[in-house]
Amino acid sequence: MDVIASGTMLTMSLIFAAISYYHSNLLEVDPKVVDQGDKILRKYDFIVIGGGSAGSVVASRLSEIPHWKILLLEVGPDENEETDVPALTGTLKLGPLDWKYKTVPSNSSCLGMKGQRCNYPRGRVLGGSSVLNNMLYVRGNRHDYDSWERMGNKGWGFQSVLHYFKKSEDNLNPYISRRKKFHSTGGYLTVQEAPWRTPIATAFIRAGEEIGYPNRDINGGTQTGFMLPQATMRQGSRCSAAKAFLRPTRKRPNMHFSLNSPVVKIHIDPVSKKVKGVHFERNGDPFYAEVAKEVILSAGAINSPQLLMLSGVGPAEHLKKFGIQVISDLPVGENLQDHVAMVGLTFLVNKPISIVQPRFPQASTAAEYVLNGRGPLTHLGNIEGIGFVNTKFANASIDWPDMQLHMMGTSIDAVKSYTMGLKSSIFKQVFAPLANFDSWSIVPTLLRPFSRGTVRLRSKNPFDSPLIDTNFFADPRDMKTLVEGAKIALAVAGAPIFKKFGNRVHSIPLPPCKPFKFLSDEYLECHARTLTQTIYHPVGTAKMGPKNDSSSVVDERLRVHGVVGLRVIDASIMPNIVSGNTNSPTIMIGEKGADMIKRDWRDSIKVKLKRVG
Repeated sequence: MDVIASGTMLTMSLIFAAISYYHSNLLEVDPKVVDQGDKILRKYDFIVIGGGSAGSVVASRLSEIPHWKILLLEVGPDENEETDVPALTGTLKLGPLDWKYKTVPSNSSCLGMKGQRCNYPRGRVLGGSSVLNNMLYVRGNRHDYDSWERMGNKGWGFQSVLHYFKKSEDNLNPYISRRKKFHSTGGYLTVQEAPWRTPIATAFIRAGEEIGYPNRDINGGTQTGFMLPQATMRQGSRCSAAKAFLRPTRKRPNMHFSLNSPVVKIHIDPVSKKVKGVHFERNGDPFYAEVAKEVILSAGAINSPQLLMLSGVGPAEHLKKFGIQVISDLPVGENLQDHVAMVGLTFLVNKPISIVQPRFPQASTAAEYVLNGRGPLTHLGNIEGIGFVNTKFANASIDWPDMQLHMMGTSIDAVKSYTMGLKSSIFKQVFAPLANFDSWSIVPTLLRPFSRGTVRLRSKNPFDSPLIDTNFFADPRDMKTLVEGAKIALAVAGAPIFKKFGNRVHSIPLPPCKPFKFLSDEYLECHARTLTQTIYHPVGTAKMGPKNDSSSVVDERLRVHGVVGLRVIDASIMPNIVSGNTNSPTIMIGEKGADMIKRDWRDSIKVKLKRVG
């Protein structure tokens, strides 16, 4: 829905922000949390660093134990009214709530971006990237989690993690929630379909059926197929992790929130290897809080490894380069994985059915959102359909598709939103001619890349952004699979259902790819290297694995190897990336991680009591 948001720029954003303020105050059950930075205690039982998709869950669940004192440190502010409006998703990236990271320059990907660097949005706000994302609720595939367990991570198989997915979920779609084996109601996280969609969305699902993929619940027993997306949405508004898990806890006396509080270092005793506390800042002033039990690092797959390395946990040679004392020599920052995609695969239709800004009057569109929580403003930031398909490289005998298709109800603003750094010459020649024409697009997305990247320190200054090298397409198998995925996307767009719309491919070639026959394998590879896009799903940089796995950073209970009193609980612990969007799995990791902490400390108390007895 970026077309609506960007069509009138600042004026529309201000109007919708004001409307959303009224809407949220009218409908929101739980008011925002209160920043208690001026009431920080000297010591806490647990300190949670990061209030994102995992940290919000961990802090909320730990505060359920009334005699435990919890401090949540968040580098950014709370959400604002604009973040509630699903249609404004595209305006949030590169804004004040985004870290505004960029990848290092590449000679094999992001070639159509300025400086050959892709933008790498990450949430710098309470709720983390669940405030910036497209709200898709996708769990991944059962084989993902079973493979984690086979790698030596006991208790992380699908049947074990399913409990934690269901624990969070409050699914408002009856046809989904009645499937009690896989879904539930009553959890903190509201899940539902977007109330509004274009005719292209239902045609996309039908097209999937026409080429052999059923319409099914991709979060149920079988993933392969097409579906209108489920979203983390409540009453037509975004349901971020902070809204879901933290606002209901805001009055618990044992829970303290400190916003706008960047952590600069975790204090670890170099002799005992035990965590002592956390150094952070508020409004430029230094603070220190001691910890009695544990520090939980939930800053995400980019900032968690950065903070670990700044605190002396990471590759010894890399840390020594910056004069950082090595506490534990671990492969922190290795194993970076992300879902790489190609954007700009665009189709034109000759009927007025896609998202074109002049078609949506500001006043009536806004009123429908405010009064009913419905209408175009509830659109999931362009994404209207998803499909999980098998390329010729997938093992079709098992349900473990290797490609995800994101269907978008517009093209020109989808490209703007996803790339936000496209070279002006490419945009003007290829996509600007599409302005206010009915069009849509499919984004083929590689689910299980073989390539691995890194996160490294730029300096020992905690306020310097880290070096992010995604290393996209380093393994040639990734490009081959993505090209096959693009060919499946073209097959979807060529399905009979789309003929009634006069559907045809947007045939202006990308300038760097003109030497190749349009839509040939060579052209599609060039397209993918030119319009490379991360789907903003970084994982794996503090890999979970047994101690004898030299590539691991944390054990199966998410405790950092060689350090006492420090856990990492976020997407960085994934050994391998899941086959789907990562927000829901990250929330699951938060649920399971919090449960582990509760059990470990309750068990230790029981042991002490038994010894005293």
